[in-house]
Amino acid sequence: MKNNSRKVLLIIPSMVVARGLENVFSDLGEFEVVGILPDLSRNSETRLKNIDADVIILDPIVFDYTSRAVGRNVISEYSNASVVALQTTLMEEESLKQYDDVIGIYDDATTIIRKLRNSLETRQDSPKVDGEELSSREKEILVCVAKGMLNKEIADLYSISIYTVITHRKNITRKTGIKTVAGLTVYALLNNLIDVNSFE
Repeated sequence: MKNNSRKVLLIIPSMVVARGLENVFSDLGEFEVVGILPDLSRNSETRLKNIDADVIILDPIVFDYTSRAVGRNVISEYSNASVVALQTTLMEEESLKQYDDVIGIYDDATTIIRKLRNSLETRQDSPKVDGEELSSREKEILVCVAKGMLNKEIADLYSISIYTVITHRKNITRKTGIKTVAGLTVYALLNNLIDVNSFE
């Protein structure tokens, strides 16, 4: 990898599109693809946690229709990278607004690079909220996250919808300013929400 290159993770089901973007970045040199995931299966989620990327380019069709509106929040659970949507099909404008920027399938290389730069600048300039107290339910959700539970498992445990879990996680991230699972785990340990001996 070139020293100055920004790292890009692609979450795109079409390998043809993913390889095309990879070639665009290879030709220009400013960004470099460090991984390609075809979906967000459990295996892909594990890889997503372990890939250090500056930008994630995501085709929102990897989410089913009901979870598409909170797709950005799902990615925030695993990475604090800037997230740019790649619009390959017609999509509701509302669901695209959650992303740091949107690349069109017909955008040229210069436009794509400009949008990636803008997304990184926007992400760095976004304000962090300090010191809001977590609710008791948010603390419970945080403990589950720290123990490695998935949203569905947390929803089943507390008999709430997966969307409620995602909302709680979004609030936890907003209140703590911490976007990664590892960071939230450290936060839970430091605030005595979990005991280090509870991990196997």
